[in-house]
Amino acid sequence: MAIIVLADDGIKFDGFTLSERPLGGAETAFISLAEGMAARGHDVTIINNCDRSHENNGVKWQPLSDGFPKTADLYIANRGHRLLGKMPGAKRTIFWIHNPAGYLLKWRYLSRLWKIKPAIVFSGAHHLATYPKWAPCGERVVIPYGIENRFMTAEVGNEIRQKRAIFTSNPLRSLDWLVDLWATKIHPLSPDAELHVFAGPQTYGSAGDEKAQRMKAILDHAETLRDAGIVLRGPVPKTQLLDEMREARVMPYRGDVGETFCLALGEAQAMGIPCVVQEVGCVAERIKDGQTGFVANDDDLFARRTAEILNDDALWSKQHRASLDLQRSWGWGQAAEAFERLIR
Repeated sequence: MAIIVLADDGIKFDGFTLSERPLGGAETAFISLAEGMAARGHDVTIINNCDRSHENNGVKWQPLSDGFPKTADLYIANRGHRLLGKMPGAKRTIFWIHNPAGYLLKWRYLSRLWKIKPAIVFSGAHHLATYPKWAPCGERVVIPYGIENRFMTAEVGNEIRQKRAIFTSNPLRSLDWLVDLWATKIHPLSPDAELHVFAGPQTYGSAGDEKAQRMKAILDHAETLRDAGIVLRGPVPKTQLLDEMREARVMPYRGDVGETFCLALGEAQAMGIPCVVQEVGCVAERIKDGQTGFVANDDDLFARRTAEILNDDALWSKQHRASLDLQRSWGWGQAAEAFERLIR
């Protein structure tokens, strides 16, 4: 058993948030990794902006204001530069980042990375490529996000589904592009299909407030396209999202240059939902082109591929089964084991 400490100084969340309300991908990953490590028998503590000390799913939580322990076998600093160096007595320090690494090329990061030289954990090949080779750090490690067990092990039927597409990501990640493409190019090819949008600023806590007006403008525009089959559902907790995904037929998602993994696509694939993406950011890494969805870089091709999955029952069934067979092999247990190997 190892003593593991994870720290985050971003938005407020705690051991119960993930089951109570929608939560962003980075926060979901942070909690899921901690619980995955606890499930493997380790002594795991999260230090963050929670209100009080508590415990859930084998993980101990304590507020940042309570301070840090003197030592641990593994210390994982999550995103924030102020967290680097908080545990000089830790046997191994890891810096886990979730966004493209260009933001690390600021003095407040570079100075700490040069001094401490932590291993930096990236979530994929595209993510790794965003950090220059000359930039300081210790080891560079690629560990993909895991997919939550609830998605990996959910019972999913093989019955042909209604023509329902879903969007479950941040509205700022090309939802404006998608709803316009849906109305002008996809809906005419599948006029009885619907696009259900599960998105909104509530998912991102106080960090979402700054961008809420931009999100609102996109969602307001989407609302005007109701006649094209676009249905705004708002963000929902993971428990409800699981049920919604059992009814979804396809996830069309362009991708975003600021995205380094895309849990939304990973969850959809694990639930047997074929996905159509473009080679923007990391998202082409999430599917197996031609087997569990399509990479379609041309907008017209993107529209045709999405409509094909909506209209062709045999194609949908084939890609649905392939998604279940091929995209349920990497959960948070496997990710936790990969982090575990970094312990000295």
